[in-house]
Amino acid sequence: MRISLLILTVFLFSSAALAADKVTLALNWVPEPEFGGIYAAREQGAFAKNNLDVDIKAGGAGAPTWQRVASGQVEFGVSSADEVVIARANGADVVAVFTAYQTCPQGIMVHASRGLKSIDQVFKSGTLALEIGLPYGKYLEKKYGFSGVQRVPYNGGIANFLADKNFAQQCFITSEPLTAKEQGSDPQTFLIAESGYNPYTGVIVTSGSYLKDHGPIVAAMVKSVREGWEQYLKDPKPTNTVMAQLNKSMAPATFAAAAEAQKPLVEPGPKTADQLIGFMSAKRWQTLIDQLVDLKIVKDTPPKPAECFKNP
Repeated sequence: MRISLLILTVFLFSSAALAADKVTLALNWVPEPEFGGIYAAREQGAFAKNNLDVDIKAGGAGAPTWQRVASGQVEFGVSSADEVVIARANGADVVAVFTAYQTCPQGIMVHASRGLKSIDQVFKSGTLALEIGLPYGKYLEKKYGFSGVQRVPYNGGIANFLADKNFAQQCFITSEPLTAKEQGSDPQTFLIAESGYNPYTGVIVTSGSYLKDHGPIVAAMVKSVREGWEQYLKDPKPTNTVMAQLNKSMAPATFAAAAEAQKPLVEPGPKTADQLIGFMSAKRWQTLIDQLVDLKIVKDTPPKPAECFKNP
């Protein structure tokens, strides 16, 4: 009897030790290549290998991801670096621990037939559809001004772009330009990063309290997603197939084109000890904080870089 009880105790203890940590990761958009590394981590086994059971929740326009993290509704969410700075400046307990994009994939799409050579030329003629209320919109307005261009609200589609050769609009490099090209247009994209505003994008955030209390789980999440992105960059096809089943509004060919278009924006360059996929620097965060203060988006006491991000 004693032996049986001992065996049962050891078995129960071992089972508990091996049980995966269950967490939720809230996305800020639907399954698309911008989340390729996350889905690859699930499909290729990185989460399981690192003892994580991750429930990936798809989002949509205006999805309150960092708000859900700050309130403790979910353990992890996908946001952007400028949102993190603004959130912390307003007292929210959110911390970035990984970034998918080293270069922000937000851009402005123009017609190649206009022959524009740089992003500043976009603001000298034609019509521009842009959300001025967003931080990068305010940055572009302050740097280039809108006096030379007719600015109109961005409505989310590309119909006006297709109909007017002098029409330019904000875009995500993995979305609108590919759709426009599929429909026979001649899109040319200037990245917002070319203007000097380049926040980390596709960042995974958690709360400061969760990071403090569950550091090993956060480290496992970062390790898993990094492995997922490494696998996705090498071969996106298996994961794209899975995401295409979850998001039937995007054609398989577009998944492939988007994965290829975003690749140079994800890769950090030559691998060194301090420059891996997902790595973030204090210098980049300080530049962003200074820009948001200059734009008066962040007032009073701005957060310090060390408060905004960690590299677990």
